[in-house]
Amino acid sequence: MRELNARAVAEAVARLSIQANTQLPQDVKAAIAATRRTEDWPPAREILDHIIENSQIGGGLPICQDTGVACVFLEIGQEVHISGNLTQAVDEGVRRGYTEGYLRKSVVADPLNRVNTGDNTPAMLYTELVPGNQVKITVAPKGFGSENMSRIAMLKPSDGVEGVKGFILDAVEQAGPNPCPPIVVGVGIGGTFDKCALLAKKALLRELGTPAPLPFYAELERELLGKINALGIGPQGFGGRTTALAVHIETMPTHIAGLPCAVNINCHVARHATEVL
Repeated sequence: MRELNARAVAEAVARLSIQANTQLPQDVKAAIAATRRTEDWPPAREILDHIIENSQIGGGLPICQDTGVACVFLEIGQEVHISGNLTQAVDEGVRRGYTEGYLRKSVVADPLNRVNTGDNTPAMLYTELVPGNQVKITVAPKGFGSENMSRIAMLKPSDGVEGVKGFILDAVEQAGPNPCPPIVVGVGIGGTFDKCALLAKKALLRELGTPAPLPFYAELERELLGKINALGIGPQGFGGRTTALAVHIETMPTHIAGLPCAVNINCHVARHATEVL
């Protein structure tokens, strides 16, 4: 059994909070550059050029003014014992990262009274037990321009694949320019009301351009990406063929009477950073 002090988790979360908010992931850069080469609508090309330029001249400044709520995903090896309070350690990491990185604090302590916590805590923490003796930490800041555009539906099994496709396309069309396209579309299918929403959020962490492992869903991703880009919303809503960079679908078993489906949209910066302890 490996011993890991919770302080190491706090330090890693602090580092990742700054990294994720200031460095555009390489897969996202590559996806934006690829769409720029195929985009033929002049206003869309200009917007994509600005996005690329912004990623190159940031100089350690936040990629976006909305540095989001800190979504922290922990994959904890079953052969690791973490000494100390893990939840407190994650929040301490967020507190330090958002303070030391001069990142905007956007979390309110109560959803109705709306008093800011002042340090962007608490984090939205998701834990998963996995084999091994390591801890994988991913910090994915989530801005609410995109989060507010997310949707969930408890479809009927009879709605089938066409119902799923229609729901996803409608969610993107209704979102329009609000989530700062070109977007990444995370989709969760199956499980329960809460599980499919988590699947959709986790789908956003997949490297862009990596297809779903099952050929059926990989083909569905390709089909949906083509239909979404045919909507003509375009970068920042100025039209063109680049509304989405990717569609990622994650699935899990569900009940015989249900077909839960969730769409979690990310803006074009698609921020996340990972470290393994």
